[in-house]
Amino acid sequence: MLSRVASNIFWMGRYLERAENTARVINVNSHLLMDLPRTVKLGWEPIIDILSVREDFYENYEEADEHSVVKYMVTDKNNPSSIISSLTMARENARTIREILPTETWEQINSLYLSAMQNRASMLGRRHRYEALGDVIRSNQTITGMLSGTMTQDEGYAFLRIGRNLERGDMTTRIIDVRSATLLPELDTEQSAFENIQWMGVLKSMSAYQMYRREMRLRINRADVLKFLLQEPRFPRSLLHTLKQVKALLQELPQHDNAIVRIDKLRSTLLDAKPQSLKQDSLHEFIDEMQLGLIKIAEEINETYF
Repeated sequence: MLSRVASNIFWMGRYLERAENTARVINVNSHLLMDLPRTVKLGWEPIIDILSVREDFYENYEEADEHSVVKYMVTDKNNPSSIISSLTMARENARTIREILPTETWEQINSLYLSAMQNRASMLGRRHRYEALGDVIRSNQTITGMLSGTMTQDEGYAFLRIGRNLERGDMTTRIIDVRSATLLPELDTEQSAFENIQWMGVLKSMSAYQMYRREMRLRINRADVLKFLLQEPRFPRSLLHTLKQVKALLQELPQHDNAIVRIDKLRSTLLDAKPQSLKQDSLHEFIDEMQLGLIKIAEEINETYF
């Protein structure tokens, strides 16, 4: 396989996953508006922090209110991580490798892009936002299923899944880091009836709420959510699971030794840690270490294969 083709399918997987995850985060934050009393002001600024784009945001917008943040994260083409930008890049990567993708998959990716472009206004307004962003999520899930069921599971499929899992692990750490800190700064979290609402938001951002309740069977709390999302080996969006998947996929490829060394190192650090017992500052440092490890893995893959 040509390195250019491998790179394109790797990034196609990352961009599709990024668009889906961003849609999840925006939808969950929008839903919280209905769960909170009117006296509580919901913070939208943490949403731009999830993608580490605060400086760029304030170069283009004066205030991090709902309309500005949603526009920036969903439809702003000047933001390379917006849903529209991610789908544009995913479509372009898919277009250049159409010969190795099932025809139905290319058509679905193209249809998703065209639908998202047509529904930009619906994504911005509250009335139809949940449905429009839900279409992005469902279409991505359809693409994932089509690829799983119709694409030859060779090196190309391995690079696709590596990209998807690295992006998923990265977004999981970002969501935990940002949303655990200041989603609802106005509330006294020791006394408020909404003390755990940000943790429910974290779970729902990754469609993990029901699986968490099934596993823990307890009231939602910070310690158990952190343990579940970082160290639960059976949940597809946990950090530990994504690392396990990337390692297994790399073992199918040649010249994988250096990348696997980095994965094993990061995995050991993750398993040795007790993130559920960390205070917020220590948790932030731990998450930074995890994100740096993911970056190094991606750099090693890029250097080896692309």
